[in-house]
Amino acid sequence: MHPTFTVLFTVALVAVAALMAAAVAGKLARLDGASYPAALTRAATAFAAVLTLAAATAAALAPYLT
Repeated sequence: MHPTFTVLFTVALVAVAALMAAAVAGKLARLDGASYPAALTRAATAFAAVLTLAAATAAALAPYLT
């Protein structure tokens, strides 16, 4: 497999996982009775948290993958 394909595929999977986490967080916030702006804030926080976790994991594993 070409390294560029692997990187792009991984980035796409992380983006999909972040979007799914944001959607679930927003829906759970709405079910909990939060307003739309509050639910959007919680969704954005979850999205950012997943991206941050992915970046931290990639940074920690980078020395072992080269």
